[in-house]
Amino acid sequence: MDLAIANYGTNNVGILLGTSNNTFANQITFSTGPNSHPYSLAVGHLNDDTMLDVAVANYGNNNVGVFLGYGNGNFMSQTTYSLSGASPYSIGIGDFNNDNRMDLVVTNNGTNNTALFVGYG
Repeated sequence: MDLAIANYGTNNVGILLGTSNNTFANQITFSTGPNSHPYSLAVGHLNDDTMLDVAVANYGNNNVGVFLGYGNGNFMSQTTYSLSGASPYSIGIGDFNNDNRMDLVVTNNGTNNTALFVGYG
């Protein structure tokens, strides 16, 4: 079992890979950008491969970041999607439109709304 962490103060996502002796290896970090302040994250399959991906709510930069996984604890560079001034607070992954592809839902702080990013694989 591995662990993914949104590191608000250091502007990155941390991945701690589980070891065979029930501990974790040292944290590997992936930048979410200056002043991004990632607040929450979700893990799931966001493209058409079998590797886990990470979606992160970047509160400070008003965007959602997606890290596509390689399946070995490493990820592609973050791709960001703007929320047009809304500050994302919480993020989830699910098939919200029943098309058998994962979507992202984001709650936004201060705007009293949610955003839905429809996945296309």
